[in-house]
Amino acid sequence: MRLDKYLKVSRLIKRRTVANEACDAGRVSVNGKPVKASYEVKMGDEIEIQFGNKSVKVEVTQIAETTKKEDARDMFRYL
Repeated sequence: MRLDKYLKVSRLIKRRTVANEACDAGRVSVNGKPVKASYEVKMGDEIEIQFGNKSVKVEVTQIAETTKKEDARDMFRYL
C-alpha cells in the first residue's frame, strides 16, 4: 500500500492530499530515511511524521485497504 494512502486509512493524517504534501515536503520518514508518497509500506516499518515542532513515531502492525474508525488504531503502535 502506498504511504500516503496508509496514513489516511490509519487516520494518522486526515486527508490523502495532506499526507501527499507532507511526504513531498520531507516531513515523513520511514526507518530513518525521508520517503516519497509512493513508498510501499510494509509490516514492521517505523514511520516518523513531523507536525510543526512535534513528531509522531509509529510502527506498522497491520495493513488494510479500508477500516472503520474504531479499528484504525490497530493498524499502528506508538513508539
